[in-house]
Formats: sequence, structure tokens, C-alpha cells
Amino acid sequence: MSRLLLAVLLLATVATAIAVVYERYRHRQLFVDLTRLERERDELNIEFGRLQLEQATWAQSNRIDQVARERLGMKFPEADDIVVVRP
Repeated sequence: MSRLLLAVLLLATVATAIAVVYERYRHRQLFVDLTRLERERDELNIEFGRLQLEQATWAQSNRIDQVARERLGMKFPEADDIVVVRP
């Protein structure tokens, strides 16, 4: 009877040790994945900041005015060219 109990306890100890080793391995895998995802998140945040800065640059009114004048040949109308239409 005591040999059977000893065998069961030994088997349970070995199974627990194997489970601990597996969980530590899994933990390391998940930590590596977490680190990779955090690095990717940081790179995406940097890219997002660059894109926001670029959008702000392109949306500035003086930039729009410059493009309208240079590329489209637009200009502000003279006072004599303005017609007010009233209903």
C-alpha cells in the first residue's frame, strides 16, 4: 500500500514539475510576444505623430493660399469684381 502511495506521489511530483517547466516556457513565449507588440505599438505611434504633423503642415491656410496662387493661378478678387447678390 505504501509503495502504491509513493508511486502516485512520485508521479504527481513529476507531472507537476513538467507542468511548471511548460508554464515557464509559455510565459517566456508570451513575454517575447508582448515585447514585440509593444515595440510595434511604439513604432506605429511615432508614424502616427509624423502623419499628424504632415497633415497639419498641408492644412495650414498659408500653404493652401500658396498652392492656390502658384499652381492654380488664383488670386483675391479686386473690390470692383465683387458683386453682392441679395434675395
